[in-house]
Amino acid sequence: MTAIALRKIRKTYGSLPVIHDVDIEIESGEFLVLVGPSGCGKSTLLRMIAGLEEISGGVLDIGGKVVNALPPSERDIAMVFQDYALYPHMSVRENMAFGLKMRGTADEAINKRVSLAADTLKIAQFLERRPAQLSGGQRQRVAMGRAIVREPSAFLFDEPLSNLDAALRVEMRLEIAKLHNRMKATTIYVTHDQVEAMTLADRIVVLNAGRIEQVGAPLELYHKPASLFVARFIGSPTMNTLSAELKTAANDELRVSIAGREFTLPSPEQMSQKNGNVTLGIRPEDLVRCSPAEAWFGGELAVVERLGSQTYGYVEIGQSRMLTVEFPRSAEIKVGENICVRGNPAGTHLFDDTTGHRIN
Repeated sequence: MTAIALRKIRKTYGSLPVIHDVDIEIESGEFLVLVGPSGCGKSTLLRMIAGLEEISGGVLDIGGKVVNALPPSERDIAMVFQDYALYPHMSVRENMAFGLKMRGTADEAINKRVSLAADTLKIAQFLERRPAQLSGGQRQRVAMGRAIVREPSAFLFDEPLSNLDAALRVEMRLEIAKLHNRMKATTIYVTHDQVEAMTLADRIVVLNAGRIEQVGAPLELYHKPASLFVARFIGSPTMNTLSAELKTAANDELRVSIAGREFTLPSPEQMSQKNGNVTLGIRPEDLVRCSPAEAWFGGELAVVERLGSQTYGYVEIGQSRMLTVEFPRSAEIKVGENICVRGNPAGTHLFDDTTGHRIN
């Protein structure tokens, strides 16, 4: 197992900067996920670690060795791509063994490693087939097997599940999690899917326009997002965010005004802003139906989503805003009825209107 450190890593294309002074310390055996919207720089960063993109500035350290100038073949890492990248004219066995043969590994060792990896990934019965005879999930297992047989110091995954259907994504996500639990190899995984990030990661790095917004454990990012960007990106459905006016009440509570309605929140001991315009965030599960007298928000129920284990309602609260509310799964609610809800004060988040940074 190998630790990886990125120190002030930068990437520019000509005069255009795309990665800005990224600092990440990845512990040996850690599963780190790089997540963010399309174009945020996560795949570029991964390719720089792999040696497929030149590093414009900063230091990349793998296993205590600076590797900025080393070619991919000398970095002792294995990468699994989005499009599988299998040789169509080779069998599964030949695809998995190819890299080892190019390195001059003995045939006996190759056969042993291929058999072990095939058993682990449950593709032993497909070893003599060609990629065209396999499903998408099976091809991705072969691509993973090709990486495993190399026994690298670290694994890199570049959106490996994005070409699979929903059911296969869930299945392969579980396979990757089980594989990591068995091998305990240092892993860097790129995805735009925050559900994958939340379920797989030891830690998540949220990227936005080539900069790190926040690094932390999945639940840390979910319960205490450092910025409005992270709050909106992490969580499904996304966090409700509303423009609000903040005032300090006489008893040191915070009085919040949104769309003509007012309610109070307990004031934290240390808070950088207690008056003025802010953005209030609250997740759907922190809202409950209530009487009009207790209501923080109210409006007409526009849409109901019944997902079996969960029920979500979308309430029009004025100013062209829809509020997402999680109801009990058997809730008797109907489109068109008026709904009043109140929030859990402990579940509220306040963000600076200008910077987007967390206030409390």
